[in-house]
Amino acid sequence: MQRLLVAILAAVDAAIAAAVGLVVLLAPLTMLWTLAFGVTAEWGALWPVTGTLWQFGHGVPIDIAIPDAVVAAVGIAPEAANFTLSLTPLAFFIFTLLFAARSGTRAARSGAWMLGVISGAVAFTLVAVAVAYTAQADIAQVPFGLAILLPSSVYLVGALCGAIRYAWREGDNGLIDRVHDVVDSWGDWGVVPAEIVRGATVVVVGLTGVAGLVVALTVALRGGEVVALFEAARVDATGVTVLTLGHLAYLPTLLVWALAWIAGPGFSVGAGTAVSPAGTQLGVVPGIPIFGLLPENSSIWMLIVVLLPVAAGAFAGWMVRSKLVWEDVARGLAPRVAIAAGIALLTAGVIALAAVLASGSIGPGRLADTGPHVGWMTLAIGLEVLIGAGIMLLAPRHRDELAEERTDRWATEMGTSVATDADTAADASSAWPAQATEPTDETETQPLSEHGFFGGGSTPTPR
Repeated sequence: MQRLLVAILAAVDAAIAAAVGLVVLLAPLTMLWTLAFGVTAEWGALWPVTGTLWQFGHGVPIDIAIPDAVVAAVGIAPEAANFTLSLTPLAFFIFTLLFAARSGTRAARSGAWMLGVISGAVAFTLVAVAVAYTAQADIAQVPFGLAILLPSSVYLVGALCGAIRYAWREGDNGLIDRVHDVVDSWGDWGVVPAEIVRGATVVVVGLTGVAGLVVALTVALRGGEVVALFEAARVDATGVTVLTLGHLAYLPTLLVWALAWIAGPGFSVGAGTAVSPAGTQLGVVPGIPIFGLLPENSSIWMLIVVLLPVAAGAFAGWMVRSKLVWEDVARGLAPRVAIAAGIALLTAGVIALAAVLASGSIGPGRLADTGPHVGWMTLAIGLEVLIGAGIMLLAPRHRDELAEERTDRWATEMGTSVATDADTAADASSAWPAQATEPTDETETQPLSEHGFFGGGSTPTPR
């Protein structure tokens, strides 16, 4: 009965996730449609537009085919009447991913994570199939297979990540526990997978924060250009609302562009253009207000920003290193090299996926090539993070520093405070072997490898 309840609740979660995404689109479209055409307008076009935009938000490309009558009336060039939109508004993608992760975590907490993940993915797939069958527009066509596959895959990946994360940390009395036991039997290598994921998570969160700060600073410096482009568009309140909502949907995509700029390779806004710290080369770009944030010029000295990903990697390496010292594990060189390389590779993989989703076509002709270059951005981020993480994880530690951290750990385990009980701290320090706290001349001349990874010997924890 409990397993059936978990399956039902997971399916309801998936249905709610899909419904919220669709309503977020349908509600403002309904309001704008009413303001523009009145309550007597034909409402049949709203659902195809909503469904198509929902699919587009999950990475499904849209093939635009403007009718000949509109081309002749507006004066559009015939070669510009057919093009593809594939630059994903990542706000919808991220919402589904996070909602699915939350559902997967709830299923794992209930003790049936695999059943919950499968049930939720099936329910979301059914919604995607229904949308694909019913929301077909004449002007904007989407590939039917991708319209089902991509949204369902986003939900499945999110649910799996949430469920496995919780089950790995808390246990599931099943498959994850068996895998965990096997990994724990690897000795010094047992902590490597978890620390790679932990370090990569720290890097990704840190880089997202840095990109957000860069975007905020750019808005503060060039907000006037954005306002000027809004004014030049000469749109009414309805048009301003549509543009603003579109900008908000593309805000995560803009963060990926900012990260590409920070990493060094930069991004393009059409074929033959480049926006990077080393320089900016722009031709004629669309008058979309958000493009007012693009820098007009750059200096070679701005390449110093590439140190920010290095710093993010160093911070992740420091956090992992502190935990390794605290738990007195992974003392050998090889596990730490693997952790540093794993953090860089996993981070590069996440960045590659983000770069793929944040690049594509935004119009006909030269606008078909927009966004960061996936290969160069991935390589740059991977190398920069590897340098930062490697510096922190591979640098030796002083024996006195190690002894002090172990003393703090001992005091914490005994329920005392080194800061408030100096006598206890002194006793704890004296409990360590002499080579860890008061090195003799003989130990100082011995090679580093004889004292373990961080410079201290293998010291038992007092009980």
